[in-house]
Amino acid sequence: MQQHAATTSAHKRALIAGSIGNFIEWYEFAVYGFLATVIAQNFFRLEGEGELTSLILTYASFAVAFFFRPLGAVVFGRMGDRIGRKPTLIVVLVCMTLATAAIGLVPVYASIGVAAPLIVTGLRILQGLFAGGEYGGAVSLMTEFAPRGKRGLYGAWQSFTVALGLLAGAGIVALLSVLLSPEALYDWGWRIPFFIALPMGGVALWLRVSMEETPGFVRQQQQTGHAAPVKASTGATIKNILVAIGRVMVWSAAGYTYLVIMPTYLQSALHTGFNQALLIAVISNIGFALTIIPAGMLSDRIGRRTVMVVASCLLLILALPLLKVLQAESATLAIKALVVLIAGGLVGILAGPGPAMLSEMFPTRVRYTGLGLAYSLSNALFSGCAGLIITGLIKQTGNVDIPAFYVMATAIVSIAALMTLNKNDHLKDLE
Repeated sequence: MQQHAATTSAHKRALIAGSIGNFIEWYEFAVYGFLATVIAQNFFRLEGEGELTSLILTYASFAVAFFFRPLGAVVFGRMGDRIGRKPTLIVVLVCMTLATAAIGLVPVYASIGVAAPLIVTGLRILQGLFAGGEYGGAVSLMTEFAPRGKRGLYGAWQSFTVALGLLAGAGIVALLSVLLSPEALYDWGWRIPFFIALPMGGVALWLRVSMEETPGFVRQQQQTGHAAPVKASTGATIKNILVAIGRVMVWSAAGYTYLVIMPTYLQSALHTGFNQALLIAVISNIGFALTIIPAGMLSDRIGRRTVMVVASCLLLILALPLLKVLQAESATLAIKALVVLIAGGLVGILAGPGPAMLSEMFPTRVRYTGLGLAYSLSNALFSGCAGLIITGLIKQTGNVDIPAFYVMATAIVSIAALMTLNKNDHLKDLE
């Protein structure tokens, strides 16, 4: 009985410790996305250039950070697969927190000229590097601690804390926009959300220092002992990474389209007010949060493939109609809120089983690296570039339907890749 209670306690600590790092990471990325128009004005409004150009430069800085995530996934993933999940996740957390808080200290373009956007971009690169090392470790931690038949549920908590981070970022920016005048928000108020990362990081550090190493990693270390470690097939690992990217492509694309860049799209393309756009973003993230845990639990019962294919098909079918409702001048705020609630909910259905699905694709000896690299590459290509691609294409073509076409194109690829999943992977033990 005591052993069972100790095991249950270790599982809970692992869930919380893994979750809080993800919460901070996605809180910060949400803050940057929701403050894109403010950051563009303060750091990327170059002389002689228009507002859309400064917004594109802001999203370029956003995208650059994502392209350093795969490097972080490799560097910290190899560390996590060799020395353990716990010490690696502690290092990643401390570095990520400090880089986030540092953004709040950078002087604006008007004060130090071109050095301002360069410093911000440099800090974004560091954030991308450290964030790349977070996901693989957090998902490995949660799924390796998960009891039999509950990997979908445990992995879903990773995605759920992403939703909470996005909601916290949106909520704090919305609160500041209400409490502060536009001038104060642009002048100094935007710095507050970045400074908030410091106390969050302190709590997260305390939790991670007190957690245990995962049973899966400990078991692997005991099995290899002093013998040469078993090498994973490089070819098989690369193949799995490429397949995994295809499977999560629509999750990455739709997630950032509906949950992060939608406020800026509504403001720049549809001329929606700042506060109304933020409210709509908060509602889409609520929809996202509501479906994650149920979807993860459902995937433990009927399999990852069924749940994720259904969600991808719905995104393919509904992406354009949902966007058309948002564009309609006759649509009330309530109707727009319902539309983004549905869109966010569909992304949540992918995000629930997604972490467990990725974890099941890689053996313990390369899991941290493999699933972290697959996820970070998908995010670099289809999340980090979402704002840049969509804003750039709208500028070039004048077509405001681009966000829907972007989601639909990625859905087609993901449906094909997800159909190759084994229906019974959720029933097997992790390798």
